[in-house]
This record gives sequence, structure tokens and C-alpha cells, in this order.
Amino acid sequence: MSNTHPTAESVYLDKAEPSQGPKHGFFERLYTGTGGFRIVNRRKFFYALSAAMLLISLLSIAVRGFTLGIDFEGGSRIQIPAADNVSTQQVEDVYAETLGHGPVTVQKVGSGEAATIQVRSETLDATQTEQVQTALFEAFQPKDSNGEVSRNAISIAEISETWGGQITQKALIALAVFVALTMIYIAIRFERDMSIAAIVSLFFNLIVTAGIYSLVGFEVTPAAVIGLLTILGYVLYDNVVVFDKVEENTRGVLHLNKRTYAEQANLAANQTLMRSISTTVIGILPIIGMLVIAVWLLGVGTLKDLALVQLVGMIVGAYSSIFLAVPVLVSIKERWGPVAAHTKKVLAKRAGGGVSPRVPVAAGATRGPRPTDASAPRPGARPSGKRHKRRN
Repeated sequence: MSNTHPTAESVYLDKAEPSQGPKHGFFERLYTGTGGFRIVNRRKFFYALSAAMLLISLLSIAVRGFTLGIDFEGGSRIQIPAADNVSTQQVEDVYAETLGHGPVTVQKVGSGEAATIQVRSETLDATQTEQVQTALFEAFQPKDSNGEVSRNAISIAEISETWGGQITQKALIALAVFVALTMIYIAIRFERDMSIAAIVSLFFNLIVTAGIYSLVGFEVTPAAVIGLLTILGYVLYDNVVVFDKVEENTRGVLHLNKRTYAEQANLAANQTLMRSISTTVIGILPIIGMLVIAVWLLGVGTLKDLALVQLVGMIVGAYSSIFLAVPVLVSIKERWGPVAAHTKKVLAKRAGGGVSPRVPVAAGATRGPRPTDASAPRPGARPSGKRHKRRN
């Protein structure tokens, strides 16, 4: 049997020989984390996917912009008790008939006797405010807290553009400070290349989450900004876990010629993949529960805004920490420095007949026949030639 060796394109655990035991199924590879998923090797695909997500997000932000809440943009907020004879569509129709144009948003907030219909509109002057309040009172005859029909049951609040501008400025400052502090922590916590990869993952998560908000038209509120800061912290935590495993697997790899840095990083990504999926699923379950409670039971807009950004951000963050941060780290390592030279050395050794990387064998499986040279005796053959006499 001739001796065969992997080529330079072969990668650790990408393909197992048939003689090395049966192939493991998808869920078994996912659970065991033995490196069966080609994450690092397929980084061009994940780069293309990530670039497409970034492009769509940036285009949406540039073209559609954001649906800013009243706290950022300013305007008028009208609230009327949500009695049995009052619906959001009816309130919107009365508003439009009175002023000749529709409101920005109309939604039901709260539940039970405390439920109200909340109308958000552009800033109304005194005359328009009087007209809307009169029209809504005549149409629905709302009752106040004492159960009496009263015009005062309809409340109208004005939020100036100056106040909205101040809130926007404070939110942007808080976001910038948080990102800056996060980048400083990453630079201290990790080595240079890991810091670059983690920062790329952080900005990817920030842009894509904002792009989804713009694309779908979710309203941006102070609660949404708070949620965004929260999920950026989650992304940082996820990156720390993944890079810790990469650091553990690649420790001392440059002193060996059996495996490359990319192969060990790919193994680390596989080993943390199941954990990342589990923590993400466990994390989004209470968020989905919060959405159900906020939308269908309580109608609390603040909870809905907070839950939406966390749901989107956690899913995007789980993707970026595994399928973007690790490939970016490997790309940087293999382009400059000692890792690049080591990778070339290992691949050249394999191509030239060096020792191939070891592949774990499943329990109960048999290994293939070991390669033999031409001078080695055939198994089962009789010994030939004279025996050497033992010298005294």
C-alpha cells in the first residue's frame, strides 16, 4: 500500500477517512464540539454574508433613516381612556377628519381599566389642540377616574424639539462613552489581534442591529437605546468566552508542527458553539416572554421597545462572536507575524510527506492500516534470511 499524505489545502477535522470510523451527525458534532464544522475554513462565505448584512443595514439607515420616538423628535402626545367603544382605528379616523392629516402613531397602552389610547403627532398649536380634544370628547364621551364623563379625561402633553434634541444628544454621548470604554477594556484584556477582531464584532453588531430597526421601522425610544447598550455588553461577554477558548487551544501551537493556528481556532469555535447557542436561547426566552406580556397583556410600550432591541441584538451578537470574530482573528494572524510563517511551515511539511494531523476516532471504530515502506515484511509472511548470531 502506498503512503498518502494530506495536501496543503487539507485542514484539521475537515474530512475524516472512511477507515477512521463512521461520520458523526449534525447534532452529535454540535454537542461534542469536536471541530466538525468548518467555520474558519469557510470564512470567505461568512465574510460575504456579514458584508451583505452590513450593506443592507447601511443602505436602510441612509435611505429610510430611523423612526424616532417623541422623546427624541418632539411633538404632541394625546391620551384618551380606552373604553369598550374606543379603538385605535376610531381614534385615528377622528384625528384625521379633524386636522386633515393622520397622526404619527396610535397605540393602546396598558390593560384593564388603566388602558389608554395614546396618539403621537407632530407638534400641535393651541387651536389644533382644542379642536382635537373637542372632537375626541364628542365622539367617545370618555370618563375620568371618578367615572364621570369629562373633557379632562383627555390629556395632551407637548414635548418641544429642544427637549428632544437634548435627549438625543445625551443618548449619543452615552453610546459613544460606552463604546469607547468597551474598546479600552478589550485592548487591555486581549492581545492586539484579538482586540481588533472583538472591536470589529462590536461595531458589526451595533450597525446591523440599528439597520434592522431602520429596515423594519421599529420606533427608537430611550428604552431602545438602553437595550442597545445592554446587548453590546452581551456581545463583549460572548467574545471574551470565545477568545478565552481560542487562547487556551492555541497556547504553544507555534512550537509544534502538527496543527496550525487556524485549525486550533476552528476547534475552539466549535467547542463554544453549542454553549453560545444555549446561552442565546436561554437569554431570548425571557425576552420573548417580556414581549408577550408587553404587547398582548399590558401593552406597555417601554417594555416592548426594550425587549425588541435585546432580542435582535442577542441573536446578531451570537452570530458575530463565532462566525465573524474568530475568522477575522485568524485572517489577521495568518497575514502577518509568526503565525503566518508557522502555517506555511506546517502545510509545506504535510504536502512534502510530513506527519498529518491526528483525527480523533469514535469509540468502537477501527483505525485504517498504517502506511508501510517497501522494505517492511508483509504481515503474516515467514521470516527469511539468516539469523544474526549473538556475539559474546
